Amino acid sequence: MLDWVGYTSDKNLKSVRILEPSCGSGEFLLATIERLLKSCEKKVKAKELSGCIRAVELHKSSFDHATHSVKALLGRFGYSVKDQDELCASWLVHGDFLLTNLPGSFDIVIGNPPYVRQELIPAALLSEYKKRFTTLYDRADLYVLFIERSLELLSDNGQLCFICADRWMKNKYGQPLRQYVSQGFGLKAYMDMTHIDAFHSEVAAYPAITLIERAYTGPTFVAHAKSVEALPKLLFEADAVHAPDIRLARGVVQGSEPWLLDASDLLALVRRLEERFPTLEEDGCKVGIGVATGADKAFIGPMDELDVEPSRKLPLATTRDLDSGHVEWRGLGVVNPFEEDGSLASFKKYPKFAAYLMERQEQIAKRHVAKRDQARWYRTIDRITPSLAQCPKLLIPDIKGEALVAYEPGRLYPHHNLYYVVSDTWDLEALQAILLSDVARLFVATYSTKMRGGFLRFQAQYLRRIRIPAYLSLSVKDKKALISAARSLDKEKANAAAFKVYGISDDEAMLLREHFKKPDQEEKGGA
Repeated sequence: MLDWVGYTSDKNLKSVRILEPSCGSGEFLLATIERLLKSCEKKVKAKELSGCIRAVELHKSSFDHATHSVKALLGRFGYSVKDQDELCASWLVHGDFLLTNLPGSFDIVIGNPPYVRQELIPAALLSEYKKRFTTLYDRADLYVLFIERSLELLSDNGQLCFICADRWMKNKYGQPLRQYVSQGFGLKAYMDMTHIDAFHSEVAAYPAITLIERAYTGPTFVAHAKSVEALPKLLFEADAVHAPDIRLARGVVQGSEPWLLDASDLLALVRRLEERFPTLEEDGCKVGIGVATGADKAFIGPMDELDVEPSRKLPLATTRDLDSGHVEWRGLGVVNPFEEDGSLASFKKYPKFAAYLMERQEQIAKRHVAKRDQARWYRTIDRITPSLAQCPKLLIPDIKGEALVAYEPGRLYPHHNLYYVVSDTWDLEALQAILLSDVARLFVATYSTKMRGGFLRFQAQYLRRIRIPAYLSLSVKDKKALISAARSLDKEKANAAAFKVYGISDDEAMLLREHFKKPDQEEKGGA
């Protein structure tokens, strides 16, 4: 990453100001200092280096560890204890980067920002962040604010190079930050880290190296690293685009739109389908998510063992019920605190329901949703609409390597890790074949963030991006072909039927099959 931003010891680094916003124990910091000192032809006075580096760290133990390591490194380069103390006082800042005053601008901001969910941030601190930053939106993680603040601090043509989760590039909470980047910055390079372990400990979301430059208007260098050793150091050399796994992408940053960094030929297909076909919800379908209770052990159990009135419990579909591709109910149920109109069920009207919840009050009442609304302490996080259980629906697990779409005829209520699709327009089995096809998977893969192991997120925000043919435009023969493919759960039959109704050419069909080919198929040379 230091190579990417041109921070190499063969240059005059004394004239460069570099910042690390969350230096931890000093991995980036020590490498930066070593390059700075090596770039000097001879040992220079401490005061000449005092403005070159700033490193901020909030956690005291990490800050102390970094300070100790920096002093040891300076000592090896011949600096006295006094010089070590002076440089550490200049370079290292103990505090919250998002609240710390850092005078001046920086030519380079580099590092690995912290990944912290909003729920873990104290309310008063979160409120202060909201006052200061425009990108704290929806469920944005803390690293989003680190990116915004770092971009603010860049000098003319300054560069930001971070390794962190890439979710913000495509999902909902990243919209304001993508908009912010589009107003005065450009995405110079993106390194997909799917196939390598970049951190000391394993992470679920794929990290990526992102290089953003102020006022940059050129193309984006997109690279895919298969090992640490394979990270292209000469990414911006003239012949870099001829190297394996490196290409140029243009027009990636477009307002708040997701950053699409996939192969250009597949993007062209996505764009063509988006121009021609409506979205799922534009053609009479509704996408939703199942119930989150906040206390599953209290609300969920074997249906027959939930000692409440029959109207106060519903049979529950979970991801495990879908393992075979069909719905095979394992007998779980969920206690339902809601009436059909959305009001909470009365304890007086349902005494068994009341006794059941009161027995578990301590566990249920400690949830955030209960503390926020103490009069309604026994509500589930999400409202339960009982009629949904009786509605035929398609059920789709959140995280999967490929689409798993199961038809549920109208007996079960979906759990939180399941998304559902209902429709008054479509025959749901015909729609099931569409959603099982590589065409639907292409839309999800284009807009979704990837997880460890190559899994995609089949979330509502990505499912709503799927374009489908208008159901009324399909012939009876096409509808029958789709339904037959769905009933057999035959992926190739689903593809064939879907390709026909989408008007996918033979070349495009081959491209899709090759793109979604499984590793074992590649080894055998299968299609």
